[in-house]
Formats: sequence, C-alpha cells, structure tokens
Amino acid sequence: MSELDVTQIRIKNNLVGIIGLKKVMETIVRDYVLSPDQAVGENIGAEMVRRLSEKNYIPDRAKDLYAAAFVQELKKSLGQPVDIPVREGLQIAVLGPGCSQCDRLEMDVRDVLSEMNLPGELLHVTDIREISQYGVMGVPALVVNDKVVCVGNVPHKNKIREWLGKARD
Repeated sequence: MSELDVTQIRIKNNLVGIIGLKKVMETIVRDYVLSPDQAVGENIGAEMVRRLSEKNYIPDRAKDLYAAAFVQELKKSLGQPVDIPVREGLQIAVLGPGCSQCDRLEMDVRDVLSEMNLPGELLHVTDIREISQYGVMGVPALVVNDKVVCVGNVPHKNKIREWLGKARD
C-alpha cells in the first residue's frame, strides 16, 4: 500500500479524498494497540486529524467532523459497528477492481443517469475489503440504494434504466 493511497470518506454529505488514511489507521491501531473489541475514543480522532493534516487540507472549523469520520472509518476497519446516516437520492455503487468490464459498467450507469436526468451518487468501489461487505461473489456488480441488482456481468442499458427508474420511484 502506497503512502499516497487516496480513500474517499463522507464528511457531512460530501465525499472527500484523504491521502494516506489507510496507513494512518494501521499506525493508530499499532500505536494504541487497538483490537476489534476495544472502544475507539475521541482522542484517537483528534490524533488522526493531526497526522492526516500533514498531507491533507482539513479546515479548522471542520476538524471535529473529520475526526468523527476518521473514527468511523477506523471502527469499520476493526469490524466494529458504526452508525451510518441515511442519505437521500440514488446511491449507486459499481463493485470491481477497475477492469474493463467494471469501467464499462460505470460508464453505462453514468450514461443512463444522464439520459434520465437523474441526480445520484455513483461510486466505483475497488477495495476488495469494501466489495466483500456487499456479499457478492463476482464482479462487476451493481448496487442501487444498498441493494445488489447485478453480479458478474455488464447488463444492457435498458436493464440499468429499469433498475434506476424503480429505485427513483
């Protein structure tokens, strides 16, 4: 894992790319000797903000929001339960390592969203650990509003249009 790996996290309703988050989480777990059954405290969030501020711009007025988001990511990495806020609008995820099929599925979904003039958030999840949380056994996979609708192939745009239309309604 490169120190320049970028991980997207949600700060309020915005996705923000953070450089080096995975590396900092590894060092925090080691430095604080954390295990999955230990509580992750607020002081750890502040320490993560301090460490990540070296390579990322974190506004002073938003440091508490970033700290909370970092702690949430750390808890997820330790397998601890986290409260995930309910989001509005279409939430779409393409699951896959970034192969040509996965990229084609992402482009097809973008095209359909544009054709239907639908607002929504489209993520391409490439991290195997994150993909495994969806319980899929093949890629590419398409997830619409937290429901896996397709696994192992790139569906026709008409099928994607149908799924997005149902999710919208």
